[in-house]
Amino acid sequence: MPHASNIVHCAGPDSPHAFDIVPLQARKGSLDAMCPVCKGRGQWNTEIDLVSFRCKRTACDRCHGAGWVETGSDPIGLPDIEIAPGGYPRWTLRFEPADEASSIDPETPGLSQA
Repeated sequence: MPHASNIVHCAGPDSPHAFDIVPLQARKGSLDAMCPVCKGRGQWNTEIDLVSFRCKRTACDRCHGAGWVETGSDPIGLPDIEIAPGGYPRWTLRFEPADEASSIDPETPGLSQA
């Protein structure tokens, strides 16, 4: 039996319901400032049902889901997967420059414009 719903699609972090029920992320490690794009949440809703509050979310491209950014020149360590010499995948730590800010394409949330 279908339930009542009121689904809203959010075009990006500036949409009215983009941050409904999205909690603030705790500050971890040496990250200095709250992310200016997601305002410390690390993600936002791309689709939310205002009746049941079920939602689909996308991670912030600026802070990589951490909610906080580095304001200095220290590189940021991000978890990544690489192929080991034996041919199997393994977790590794990838470093990116802190000043590398990708712009967000509202037509494809979560994907940065290169």
